[in-house]
Amino acid sequence: MVNKHVVMSGMRPTGALHLGHWEGALKSWLLLQESAVCHFSIVDWHALTTEYQDPANIGGNIRQVLLDWLAVGIDPEKSVVYLQSAVKEISELFLLLSMMTPLGWLERVPTFKEQQAQLSDRDLNQYGFLGYPLLQTVDIVIMKADTVPVGEDQVFHLELAREIVRRFNGLYGDCFPEPQPFLTPIPKLPGVDGRKMSKSYGNAIYLGDSPLMVGEKIRPMVTDIRRKRRSDPGVPEECPVFALHKAYSRAEQIKEVAAGCRTADIGCLDCKKILIANVNEFLEPFRQRRSQYENMAVNDILATGNLRAAERARHTLAQVRDLMKI
Repeated sequence: MVNKHVVMSGMRPTGALHLGHWEGALKSWLLLQESAVCHFSIVDWHALTTEYQDPANIGGNIRQVLLDWLAVGIDPEKSVVYLQSAVKEISELFLLLSMMTPLGWLERVPTFKEQQAQLSDRDLNQYGFLGYPLLQTVDIVIMKADTVPVGEDQVFHLELAREIVRRFNGLYGDCFPEPQPFLTPIPKLPGVDGRKMSKSYGNAIYLGDSPLMVGEKIRPMVTDIRRKRRSDPGVPEECPVFALHKAYSRAEQIKEVAAGCRTADIGCLDCKKILIANVNEFLEPFRQRRSQYENMAVNDILATGNLRAAERARHTLAQVRDLMKI
């Protein structure tokens, strides 16, 4: 029997998932689960790096993220879907690898200072925040992942994981494969206020939004400022509504909308109506699948995945202990 490629990725349970998560990660996950052994983790310990002052919210978000995954087509029969904190071996391996990981490696991670600046309203001067790239490494190597889907902005984190793997293998003997990146697109979807779509900005269209909610979010969107009147021509490339058209409308519709905007043959309201219909058409299969799972014991799905992930983690940790002679 040929060993299948092993893939590992995860998401922090900090809230419902939106179209940016679909474009940036979930679309690639669906592709990978057809050809590899995929391990998809709801990384609740990672959520504590920014939510440690109010951790009660994390529990409710775990179910939300799981339902979103199942709704888009993550299949627990094909992929191992699990909760990070249910695999206790992760914490022990994190401790062991922390003993041989130079502090400077963590301090030079670009996103460390960037996130501190972006989240300046929160106190992130904690060991857990500094050490989260090492915890990411443990998530990857404990499953012996060959491949990790990442955006270009996360490649440095994966290179850190590869450095830690090389250091461990050099010190104690071969144990972990060096994980390779599977580059995923960095989503350039605008939110409904024109900024990058983000939960923290409150401008996202969520995967679980109802048709009514989608309409209520898109209709007030600001369009090209040149179109002050219905008869004013516009530049579609500078309109956030058109950016969403390019993602969710058919090719011929995109051409028609662009031409109509430039000649003022179509008004912004009509343009938005087309987009609302197309976004709702895109989300409808997710809604239907989600409604099926909402009435099921999805915790059982997670429990089964937890057992499968823990079994693999136990084997890895036993090998680590043996190599380290502890």
